[in-house]
Order: sequence, then structure tokens, then C-alpha cells
Amino acid sequence: MQRTLSSMEYTVDEESIALISRALAHPVRVRILKLLAGETCCFTGELTGLIPMAQSTISQHLKALLDAGLIQGQIDPPKVKYCINADHWLLAQELFMGFFGQGAADGCDCD
Repeated sequence: MQRTLSSMEYTVDEESIALISRALAHPVRVRILKLLAGETCCFTGELTGLIPMAQSTISQHLKALLDAGLIQGQIDPPKVKYCINADHWLLAQELFMGFFGQGAADGCDCD
């Protein structure tokens, strides 16, 4: 019996890589991560000054990064402070280094 994609079971690492990849799949999110990585913390209000988008749009991108665990937020009314989640950042690096280090770099001999 052939397994379909929907019935496959995935490892925790495969699920994590997919979640992080989805979070990184938009250039605005990559820019947000680059900005936050260069700071100790950053208020969302400051991001609208650095990224010319509506606050609601930036908030949607921040939510995707939060859901992936790449950033963390701290409520400090009336603003929310965001910064890189160091533990998950290191985990993401390890996952991707392991994934890209699996030996496929030599390519195939399909010629």
C-alpha cells in the first residue's frame, strides 16, 4: 500500500524546519529578523519607521516569527517589545546546518 503525502508522519526536526522555513519565506520577515538581530530589543513602533508598511501588516509578520519561535515579545503598555529568541535562534541554526549538511551538495549525475 502506497502512503500518500497527507498520511505521512514527520519527525520533529522536519516539522521544525518547515515551520521556520515558512516564517522566513517573506522578505519583510527576513528584514525584521536582521533588524532585531542587530539590537538588544526593538519596539514595534520603531519597526514602522524602518519598514514602510502599516503597523497591522508588520504585526502579521511579527506573529509568524513569534509562532515559529524565532522572536519573543514582552508586553510593556502601550507598546510590545520584540527581540530575537536566542534559544530558538540557535536551534534553527543547528537544524538548518544539519539539513544542508546531508551530502547533496555534490549534485546528481543525471547528465
